[in-house]
Amino acid sequence: MKSPAELALKLARQWQNADLREQRLLNPDSWPLKIAIGKPSGRIISENLERVRKHFDLWRDVTVGQVDWTFQTFRSASKDVQVPEFWVLSSPSEWIAATNNNEINKEYQTLCRLVPEVDECFRRLLIRKCRLVLDKPENEVIQSAETSRLLSPGFAEGKPLRALSVGGVDTKFFERNRQLLIQMLDILFAGQASELGLEAFLGADDEGHHWLLIVDLDGGLLPFSQLRVRARELLKTPLPGAYVLIIENERCVHQLPYAPNTVAVLGAGLNLSWMRACWLAEKKVAYWGDMDTWGLTMLARAREFQPALLPLLMNEAIFNSFASDKAVQEPQPADSMPVAGLTPEERVFYIELLRREKGRLEQEFLPDNLVHTSVSHWLERF
Repeated sequence: MKSPAELALKLARQWQNADLREQRLLNPDSWPLKIAIGKPSGRIISENLERVRKHFDLWRDVTVGQVDWTFQTFRSASKDVQVPEFWVLSSPSEWIAATNNNEINKEYQTLCRLVPEVDECFRRLLIRKCRLVLDKPENEVIQSAETSRLLSPGFAEGKPLRALSVGGVDTKFFERNRQLLIQMLDILFAGQASELGLEAFLGADDEGHHWLLIVDLDGGLLPFSQLRVRARELLKTPLPGAYVLIIENERCVHQLPYAPNTVAVLGAGLNLSWMRACWLAEKKVAYWGDMDTWGLTMLARAREFQPALLPLLMNEAIFNSFASDKAVQEPQPADSMPVAGLTPEERVFYIELLRREKGRLEQEFLPDNLVHTSVSHWLERF
């Protein structure tokens, strides 16, 4: 048999469980909550009657929720004894009151104020990951939700985050609320902000945050076969070699062949503003990304900076050759077709990808020999 204090501790621990917190705060079917108190045994009745009486008195004094009592027969008692059987809580507020925990009550009251003020799609995030918001000013959490709704891939157009004028935020807003904004954008854009990084997702000047993987495909152009460089450094520091292959994802590094006089830049994602570097116009540039709406969006953005670049392995014919067993559904297609940067054929391909149930073919699913052949044909053009 459990005392009110023991069950209060149990209820307090349950508040720390994100699954239970979400279920009980968002799902009305979770209520009422019926918690077993436990009945005294006949032995306790006969050997420690005073303890049982104190137990009963504690439950009679409970003012939160409802205590269900039932009659129980004991051989040592002359008549049936009424014992507390269940503690019934009918709402989240009763759950919180039952914990008798000031800190939990404070957190609950904060969520009660915040949750109605944000878009419904963000409410689950606030409840499950309340550590992200409980230490922030409430107006900043609400503003983060409102600002997230105004953002989209490439929104920054090469500006640093502190220079973005959106939703009335100040210059330090993105710095103060970085993780919360990423989590909210992940909800809106299927995890893209976490996968690419906030700067890359928004197309912002990375200011030292975004690192690119540089691979020497020649073997004699760099002191290392691979190294990492901040994207912003490439604006002023040229890479060696006559050919530069720009690749959306790092995961494709193992598919790359030997290529004379060639350096590959991997992992840029949407963070392509470094491609406006003057030195890059003097190179022969190719771009290879996923065959999906996001990949074509990135291709369009890359071509805005380097109009002469050549796309590799990003056309409808190649997609159709491997779609039957390698294409997958694109979790969250890009919102709209890029207004510039795609050829007429690529625009038709974009529309076709939107139409398909499985409109995504990721780079790493293409055969290595096809990648090698495509790179070789590109180099042979010059």
